[in-house]
Amino acid sequence: MLIRGDFVHTPTIGSVEVSRDHLLHTNETGYIDHFAPAIEPSSQKLLAEGDLVVLQAGSFLVPTFCDLHLHAPQFLYQGTGLHLPLMEWLNEYAFKAEEGLDGNPRLAEAVYKRLAARLKEHGTSAVLLFGTIKTETNLILARAMQEAGLRAFVGKLSMDISSRPSYVESSAAESQDAARDFCDRCLNMFSSLPYHMRLVEPVLTPRFVPTCSKELLSALGNISKEKGVRIQSHMAEAHDQVQHVLDEHGEEDMDVFLHSELLTPRTVQAHCTFLSTVDLVRLATTGTAVAHCPLSNAYFSAEPFRLREALAAGVRVGLGTDVAGGYSIDIMNAMRHAVAVSRMREGARIRRGEQAEDSTPLSVDWKEALYLATRGGAIALGLPEGCGTFAVGAPFDAQYIRVFNEATGEGVGALDVFDTADAPAVWRLTEELVEKWWCLGDTRNRSGMWVQGRPVM
Repeated sequence: MLIRGDFVHTPTIGSVEVSRDHLLHTNETGYIDHFAPAIEPSSQKLLAEGDLVVLQAGSFLVPTFCDLHLHAPQFLYQGTGLHLPLMEWLNEYAFKAEEGLDGNPRLAEAVYKRLAARLKEHGTSAVLLFGTIKTETNLILARAMQEAGLRAFVGKLSMDISSRPSYVESSAAESQDAARDFCDRCLNMFSSLPYHMRLVEPVLTPRFVPTCSKELLSALGNISKEKGVRIQSHMAEAHDQVQHVLDEHGEEDMDVFLHSELLTPRTVQAHCTFLSTVDLVRLATTGTAVAHCPLSNAYFSAEPFRLREALAAGVRVGLGTDVAGGYSIDIMNAMRHAVAVSRMREGARIRRGEQAEDSTPLSVDWKEALYLATRGGAIALGLPEGCGTFAVGAPFDAQYIRVFNEATGEGVGALDVFDTADAPAVWRLTEELVEKWWCLGDTRNRSGMWVQGRPVM
């Protein structure tokens, strides 16, 4: 595939590169093997040889988004039940929905296919998913994501403790055997595909410390070490959850995970809002990544995540929607909420009269948020090298964004562009227009998407 046009990416945090009139070429397996200005001799040679796709004026390509935390079965009731505290909400809504899908495979398939369509509609190509307890239901989820052409990490829930007697595994031994079986069956589902087309992998998923015995947690740590399988869970999320762990175990959940060997470079922990700066430094030494979910944190946590401190400590961070604890499946909203929360934290710091460390504010800006949604999320998920950028050797995962209609002279969707004295006579993509899309853009601006070089919408 050969594409000529404008490209936007964030190869490092805080920087946005706008590459105007560039040529990108992918090989037959969907990896970028050429990316350079269209006027360069190497580009001119390719232009003379291949079929060309020319992006419309008023458009650009940007890497697809990564969602590091989404409860797939909770998509069933997205946008409801957010009036309760976390532990009550789990009992009243989450467990019921998950158990319902485990008992109704036809409904599960319908929900998961629709979820995949919504993810593509919102520009998300890679997603870390919590599933349900039942293996077969999670295999339905895995198949739906693979058929949709999305990168997905599917987690069968492990939980041998529950406040809902009908929704729990009977013992630590049964739970660990089921986790091992799911990992094997999920990998076998796609083993006949060429390696570059195997987009779905299993994830070990202890729901969180309150629903797992220490015996189970230790067993899952051993399975991950043995098989090299990723791990996901929730950690230090909400006041009632944190207190529950302290009462039951006499230590923080971070220490429980650490002693079970579940904090590793293969691990993504959601939320982490109750981790101190010292805790974040400790977390960084384990290689564990964090899924920052600013919207659901506002509903269920009494603390905002210390994002700036986590980045300063060297913690790998990406963004998560946390559907349905977060009501929006759109990572663009997660970016905006991440910036808004960080600005409030910085304002509170200033009011307290505290000095910023190294003159760095607690707030992040839109460029940093875009990095977290793309390149940062890809690194946190351990995606193939270069994912989240337009670089030679990286998979071509991209979304086609239109911000201006040259024929009508109007912006696309919610974007308005006016004919002012300083407006260029000829279309030219600027950083300001990219920022405008970041602030105001929605699904109307997205005209296409590719994953591993293949069109998926």
